[in-house]
Amino acid sequence: MSSIFFYNTRTRKKEAFRSLKEGRAGIYTCGPTVYGPQHIGNVRSQLFADLLKRFLLSEGFDVTHVINITDVGHLVSDGDEGEDKMELAAQRAGESAEEIADRYTESWRQDRRAVNCLEPEFNPKATDHIAEQIELGVRLDEGGYLYRIEDGIYFDISRFPRYVELAGLDLEGQAGAQRIEQVEGKRHPADFAIWKFADPEVRRLQEWDSPWGRGFPGWHLECSAMSSRYLGEHFDIHTGGIDLATVHHTNEVAQSECAFGVHPWVEYWLHNEFLDFGGEKMSKSRGNVKTLSDLEERGYAPLAFRYFFLQAHYRQQQTFNEESMEAAAKGHGRLVALAAELRVAEGVGDRAAQAAHREKFREAMADDLNAPRAMAVLWDVARSSTLSSADRRDLLLDFDAVLGLDLANAEAAGEGYETDPRIDGLLEEREQARANKDFGTADRIRDELTAEGVELIDTPEGPRWRRG
Repeated sequence: MSSIFFYNTRTRKKEAFRSLKEGRAGIYTCGPTVYGPQHIGNVRSQLFADLLKRFLLSEGFDVTHVINITDVGHLVSDGDEGEDKMELAAQRAGESAEEIADRYTESWRQDRRAVNCLEPEFNPKATDHIAEQIELGVRLDEGGYLYRIEDGIYFDISRFPRYVELAGLDLEGQAGAQRIEQVEGKRHPADFAIWKFADPEVRRLQEWDSPWGRGFPGWHLECSAMSSRYLGEHFDIHTGGIDLATVHHTNEVAQSECAFGVHPWVEYWLHNEFLDFGGEKMSKSRGNVKTLSDLEERGYAPLAFRYFFLQAHYRQQQTFNEESMEAAAKGHGRLVALAAELRVAEGVGDRAAQAAHREKFREAMADDLNAPRAMAVLWDVARSSTLSSADRRDLLLDFDAVLGLDLANAEAAGEGYETDPRIDGLLEEREQARANKDFGTADRIRDELTAEGVELIDTPEGPRWRRG
């Protein structure tokens, strides 16, 4: 069997994947900062990591996947200025940071389930691992990598000559573009906080005692502490959005390699590109956020968004707009209809007849998770006039174990749907409103039907309904 190749940000080239322990793979994925709903750009990052995990599982690897929950220490800026996002959200809502974190963690988990992501083996919270973070900070302090200023304990990047390597940084340009903020007393703008001191005149919801004084950990510390806790001090793969490479992941590498005395700390760094929304990166700060709930309110099934994600390579920016989402929803609907028909096919498949298609699919996925090519193979199988129905069924289900569209539970159009002149008329009115981009009317009709216990389902033939 041919090798698996991943594009490694660390080396800036495709490399054959060889796990540190034969047959086992450890993956760490940067998870959410749970101060608000996650936008669909965040969901795309999770879908990428899930695709990676599913493919490695299909290759026979025993995968340990760790995704962290950031519920303390992530300041408003990428550096070390501003308020903690969790503290700020709690103040605005008049709730505790724990209440905010619990609510949005559960919302994030529901979003992952909605798009059919596999559960991680470990999903640790930063606040549950303060001791590990302090221990890591102490190791760095004892090694002479830290220094103290008025507002906290900082890592001195001059002690780590490889600091710029992961992201190929131009530190002068980065500082000039104000990607790194200057905190008074820092020796270099890129030096980063390991521990921030609590202001005695400000009552914080989250602070702890430490060898350096009462305060809270810097954002970057948690990922090194928790990944080493569950995967060891040297592991296979670290994933996250490309925006994390220049600051967060670079800082993770610095503190981890210095504390653990290992290089490289992570063998393969895999980064997904942005979801492009109206020509801009999607982010909460820009105010151009869409959530899965927003898509559902527009009538799009969460798995249609997963189908949308699979249409572009994870290292390419993917443009999101109403037209692209509509096209993905229709494609997903057609695939679901075909899968529902094939699900009940009788007979046993012929592995020899399937072999060439299996090899094409694997070749696509082994080439740096090329999902668009893999989807083309899936559609060739779905439409094939030469394969038997049993062969098409087997191939679609096996491919979907990697792609994650839940085709095993595909429901044929018409199954369990109802008809009623009044409700059918409202559905037609809602579709016309959507076509006219009158989303206020469309949402009002949907809400009225939902209040009546009516469940709306998008199918290739249009919207259908049944009573919940």
